[in-house]
Parts: sequence; structure tokens; C-alpha cells
Amino acid sequence: MPLSAEPTTDQQVLAVGPEDPRYADLTRGCNQRFISKPDKVYLIRSTADAVQAVQEAVDTDRRISVRSGGHCQEPLVDSEEVRALLDMSELRAVAFDAERRAFSIEPGLTLGEMYRTLYKQWGVTLPGGSCPSVGIGGHIAGGAYGPLSRRLGYLVDYLCAVEVVVVDADGTARAVIATDEADDPDRELWWAHTGGGGGNFGVVTRYWLRTPGARGTEPGELLPHPPQSVLLGYVVWPWEGMDEDNFCRLVKNFVTWYERNSGPDSPYLDLYSGLLLPHRSAGGIIMNVQMDAGAPNAAELFRKFGEAVLEGVTVMPVVVEQRELPWYRATLWNGLYTSGGLETQRSKVKAADMRARYTDEQVATSYRYLTSTEYANPSTALMFVGFGGMVNERETDATAIPQRDSILKLVYSASWIDPAEDDKHLTFVREWYRDVHASTGGVPISNGITDGTYINNPDRDLMDPRWNASGVPWYTFYYKDNYPRLQRIKAAYDPRGVFRHALSIEPAN
Repeated sequence: MPLSAEPTTDQQVLAVGPEDPRYADLTRGCNQRFISKPDKVYLIRSTADAVQAVQEAVDTDRRISVRSGGHCQEPLVDSEEVRALLDMSELRAVAFDAERRAFSIEPGLTLGEMYRTLYKQWGVTLPGGSCPSVGIGGHIAGGAYGPLSRRLGYLVDYLCAVEVVVVDADGTARAVIATDEADDPDRELWWAHTGGGGGNFGVVTRYWLRTPGARGTEPGELLPHPPQSVLLGYVVWPWEGMDEDNFCRLVKNFVTWYERNSGPDSPYLDLYSGLLLPHRSAGGIIMNVQMDAGAPNAAELFRKFGEAVLEGVTVMPVVVEQRELPWYRATLWNGLYTSGGLETQRSKVKAADMRARYTDEQVATSYRYLTSTEYANPSTALMFVGFGGMVNERETDATAIPQRDSILKLVYSASWIDPAEDDKHLTFVREWYRDVHASTGGVPISNGITDGTYINNPDRDLMDPRWNASGVPWYTFYYKDNYPRLQRIKAAYDPRGVFRHALSIEPAN
């Protein structure tokens, strides 16, 4: 028998309409380019609330959307078609479930809250992202990675069960608990949530997480322990004097280091770094570094990494900071990857998974765009995010997220405030990305250099032949050969197509 979680209360779900003063705040996510105007915003406080809200939306033929933290950069959550928005931000409990020997985490929880609670109560953590205000709901469903992923893998590698409100063919909403157990008839629904992306199969109301293969019942041994303390580095190079040769050398050094040090047996699995290359108008290029201070030869490896990145670069840094902090305090340290006021801005994000370094011509293309005198926006940047290591130890179909041999994640981004400037910034980022990948149709196809991209950095341009001339369909960039399996799961658990958005999985015929 499938495990089900049926509503257990007669409490009415709280709904907010346009006449309510809270409505404007509840219909805006992080990217101000996209705003919903639903008939109702349902404030979900329990699984029963979610079932009730979904059922009401189905019965009244209202298009459903689901939000946890609100950081989606494309109109997958906020769009004109949405008539019923489920706000999950009040579902934010963390608990240890002794029966399942796993940690129960609700989708409205933010990353910052998750790290704090897991660490302070049980001394454990998970390898999630660095922005503390990101909501867990969509973050986990898309795969999730962060500074500890080189040592610990994707966050979804720890997902052992998920509770999802689905809609049957007859229009009945119900909650299902799907697990990774081999004999679970709903196991495929669990697998779909290990990187299949949010908003595709139903409404997640709870995740359960545990280290694969962990035994015993002691909570503190069922998820990874974070480092006791970490070495932190922060380096800034001035754009002044950063000619093309130095720029290309710096990028080549950084990426080459990851090519050489991202195997599962590397002594550098405990080192993570990011290189932020903003437009010249920002003034400087930034690199941050983090390493487990308790790892063997940590100080020496930390130093050698810095030497490798600096080799042959003649522009001297204007800021070099190094410190050692307790791990939890370090997670609060202002590094590169916070939302930083995006809640009031408009933005565009494009991304790629990197298997090897760009060609010299591709790096030179980025230099040309980032030093353009016809465009100046200090909030436009290319970011290289450290990856590889143990995240690539599993097979491509072990989870729904298939990118299992990448060494870096790349993010192209721009943010601005004035709606009148939309076309200027969108055109710049789109043409830059297209020109970097000009030899492969303007997109990061799976080849020796890139391997598609990450569904939590969604990009509708992949559906547009103006920007994707490769002939490769959009879904291949995110899911590769896992897409047909996701389609079959979609057909089984959302036969009516209730859960859909701009990049939603199409059910198998």
C-alpha cells in the first residue's frame, strides 16, 4: 500500500485576496520583473492546508503556483497565468523523525535557518547553497549544492523521503509520502524530487534527509558534521591595469586548478572557492576561498591554491584577507553569494556547467563584454563557482539531476532597478552568453567543455531559437537522458497537468 498523509484537521486554509493589505507583499518574489496577480494567496501552515488549497484550485479551475523562498529568476512561480499561489513560507519546522531515522525539514525554511537549527541542535549540516534567504522548497527539488559539495556531494544525495500533494486523474488532491526504499510503489516520485525541479509534480510539504547508508539511531550521526573551523580567504584585484592578458591568465589559472584537483581522491576536496568577474564599472575582481582548517595539511594546501591562481598574473591584489573562523560563524560571513538586495531589483540569470576550461577565444569574449565602454553596470558579472569532487561519484541516473562530471558551475547575471532599462540589460547578458558559446549555437551543449546547465538557474531563452540555435531541446540542458523518465513520472502523478510553468516537464504520451 502506498504511504499517504491524509488531512487530519478541519482548520480552514488561510487565504489572502487583492483587498488584503498583505497581498502586495505576498505576490512578489525576488525578481521584480515578474509579479503574480492571483485571485488568492494561500498561506500554507500544514499538509492539510496544502491539500485543501490544491483541491479548491482544481475545483475552480485556477492555475496553481507554489513559492517557498521566492528566489526563482524566471516566471516559473510568478506569472500572469497564476490564479492560486500557495505560499509555503510558514512551513519552516526542522525535527528529527525517530521512526524514519531522518531529519524532517519543511519547505518554507530558509537555508540560513536550516544551517542554524541543524548545527545548534544536533551538530550536523547539509551541503546546500550560500545565500541564507533562499527557501528550501525549490532549492532541494532542483538538486542543491554549495561550499561543502566537493566533500559531501549534492544536497539531494541525502534525500530519503518526500511528502507531496498530488492530483489524481479524477481531480482528487491527496498527500503521498514517497521514499527511496526499493519496494516503495511511489519510489519514482521520490526520485523525481532529487533534481527534477520545483513545481512539476505537486506541492512538497516535507523532506526527510539522512546520510546514505547511515546506521544507528543517534541523530548526530545521521547527517554529516561540518568542519570545526575553516580557513577563509578574500582577494580583490583592481580592474585598473587588468589588461586582456592578465584577465585571461587569471581565469585560466583558476579553471585549470579545478581541472587538476576535482577528482574524488583529490587532497583538495575540503577547499571551495568562487571567482566573481563583474563589469569593469564595479572596480574590482573578487575571489573567495574556504577550506576545512582540520583537513590534513590544510594551511599548506590553502597557500598552494593561492599561488596557483596568482601565477603569472602581474596585477597585484588591492585586498588580501585571510582568517580562521568557526564553521557556523563563517557561514554568516559576507562572501560573494548572498541575495544582497535583489528583492527590490530586476534581474536576469544564465548559467552553465563546466567540464573543462573555456577556449582562449571564449575567455577573450568575456573580457570584451566585461570591459565594454558602451555598457556600464557594476551589478553585471560572471561567476565561477567551485564544484567537482565527491558530487561526481554517483551515476548520472542515481538522481534526477544528471550533471555528475562538472568541475565548476558558471553563472552570468545582471540586476537593475528601472523597468525602462530591461531591454538594455537583457540584450547585453543574452548576447554575451550567446557569443561565448557561439561555436555551439549560443548555448552550453554537452561537449568537452560544458555540460548543459542547472534547473535552479532556469532560463527560458533555451526555448527560443533566437538564443538557442543548437537544435538541442531546452530540457536536455537540464535533464539530459533523465528527461523521458521524468516525463513518465509526470504522467503518473500529474495526469491532468495541474502543476505547470514556463519550463515544466511535459508528460509522456
